Amino acid sequence: MASAKIKKGDTVVILSGKDKGETGKVRTIMPKDGKVIVEGINMISRHRKPDQANPQGGIDRREAAMHLSKVAVADPKDGKPTRVRFEERDGKKIRVAVKSGETIDG
Repeated sequence: MASAKIKKGDTVVILSGKDKGETGKVRTIMPKDGKVIVEGINMISRHRKPDQANPQGGIDRREAAMHLSKVAVADPKDGKPTRVRFEERDGKKIRVAVKSGETIDG
């Protein structure tokens, strides 16, 4: 299996859209769709009618998926967006931030 540049639990920076510049943790990653869900980012509202399960009804707010190209891993050193490179250290393949050379935990 190929290693992913962005993984669940990573801190990412939003590069474009209404939440541009914000940071958040990756909640879910969908490699087949090329999408990602980030905590507290790209919030959508869904108006629900009252039903048996939810007699009150109301508005549900939740995160929507966004394309992987809209997010970049945050550099561990300064928190700015960076690309990811793979290096082999001590016989293990690890992710490294291109900007600072720091290893990305996760």
